[in-house]
Amino acid sequence: MKIIDIIKESKDPIFSFEILPPLKGNSIYKVFNIIDKLKRFNPQFVNITSHHSEYIYKPLPDGSLRRVSIVKRPGTVAISAAIQNKYGLIPVPHIICKGFTKEETEYALLDLNFLGINNLLVLRGDEKSYDIHHPDPQIYNIHASDLQQQINRFNMGIGLEDTTIEGIQTPFSYGMACYPEKHEEAPNMESDIYYLKKKVEGGADYFITQMFFDNSKFFDFVARCREEGINVPILPGIKPLSKKSHLTVLPKTFKIDLPEDLASEVRACRNDEEAKEIGVKWAIRQCRDLLDHGFPGVHFYTMSASDSVVKIAEKVYG
Repeated sequence: MKIIDIIKESKDPIFSFEILPPLKGNSIYKVFNIIDKLKRFNPQFVNITSHHSEYIYKPLPDGSLRRVSIVKRPGTVAISAAIQNKYGLIPVPHIICKGFTKEETEYALLDLNFLGINNLLVLRGDEKSYDIHHPDPQIYNIHASDLQQQINRFNMGIGLEDTTIEGIQTPFSYGMACYPEKHEEAPNMESDIYYLKKKVEGGADYFITQMFFDNSKFFDFVARCREEGINVPILPGIKPLSKKSHLTVLPKTFKIDLPEDLASEVRACRNDEEAKEIGVKWAIRQCRDLLDHGFPGVHFYTMSASDSVVKIAEKVYG
């Protein structure tokens, strides 16, 4: 079933979440443990992040350095298949530009289609952590819109070099990302929304937002999107604050603001446990407000916060 159909047809608020594949050398059971905690809330789908190889530079006897690729996390395709097989849940693997050639992307699409996994979240990927700063556009998709084009052609049975791809039973449906507080590289919100509209014209069925902590900014963002004719569903993404350090780490990493009401409460905490409880209470209020405003559900970011998401879901979803 397509995620867009779930969003449109669900009579109850949607509960979904994103997980991070375990680091290299760790068991798949780290993923299963998170799903086991959250499956009682009837998740409609589970997103699985994707990560390109990272690099280290090893010194050679002559004093020069050799760049060595290290794969830190298992592939999204494998994790998606494991989740689908074990739980019968709908996996939504992330497909990203950065670090993956067009050929590698085509192989991933072939594998996913073969496995009957036909929902994607299509993203550019993190520019800062990527080693190649000027990739060849003949080899790599540079922007998420380029990746859209490759997926759209794949859905039509057209592969790289205009080869024919046969046996596509169900074309891919996909969502994309949006940023209520503006993408960090966008010169202004008007420009950001302009490109968001282009993503819809290119085939995006829905959007999931970057995390945010101020609902008023999300509501304003959605209103501006609607004014510009962007009418696809926009699913709010929520990450509960779970450490005192998040007060500085989250704004620095994700270029978001934390409301002063929340920041002042966290500053007064004596330890991470107290901060985590504040984060849970804040997210509960956020989620209830979002659902009261008629949004179809909430998408949760579980990284280092799965226990908090359980507490939130107990209050919001019963």
